[in-house]
Amino acid sequence: MSSQIPAKRTGGAVDAARIGSGLKLLGVLVGLMWLSEIIDAATNGALDQYGIIARDPQGLVGIITAPFLHLGFGHLISNTLPLVTLGLLIAVGGAARLFAVTAIVTVIGGFGTWLISPPNTVTIGASGLVFGYAAYLIMRGLFNRRISQVLVGVVVVLVWGSALLGGLLPQDGISWQGHLFGAIAGVLAAWILADDRPKRGPARPVR
Repeated sequence: MSSQIPAKRTGGAVDAARIGSGLKLLGVLVGLMWLSEIIDAATNGALDQYGIIARDPQGLVGIITAPFLHLGFGHLISNTLPLVTLGLLIAVGGAARLFAVTAIVTVIGGFGTWLISPPNTVTIGASGLVFGYAAYLIMRGLFNRRISQVLVGVVVVLVWGSALLGGLLPQDGISWQGHLFGAIAGVLAAWILADDRPKRGPARPVR
């Protein structure tokens, strides 16, 4: 009669599992956006009413649902490309990290949008999430003090910097409020989730 000792995962296997979980979650998020738009198109835009309705208590539900709703497939495609690209950079940290960043940006960014958007407006789309992902990637290296993450942030600025700044300018039919608060929430996410904060050691007596 023999017994077997369970093998421990190697570092590479753990990393692969973590990355795989992050990619799966990103796929689920993007899949829900596309499924929602297919249903919305089939029902003549019936889902769009569940966006963020400024300062309307009933519109608070849109904080959660708005990122999954879009004004047509063109709008969805324009958000999907940067969302997937930026999301992949976060997803390599695992599903827990991607979920945490997404939740912080969605809730804080969505509430800010609900609070300051013009009255009687409905905000939908994942662009606030895109701005949040970008701001998180730009700032996390500074909070974590990791040169590799700082370099990723520099690349994000070089590739998307002008588009991000342009998205903060008031334009008809575009929620600069959602972009602004998405970016603010992304910075907060980078600070909240920082994994290299200095730790206080035991107090030492001084003379």
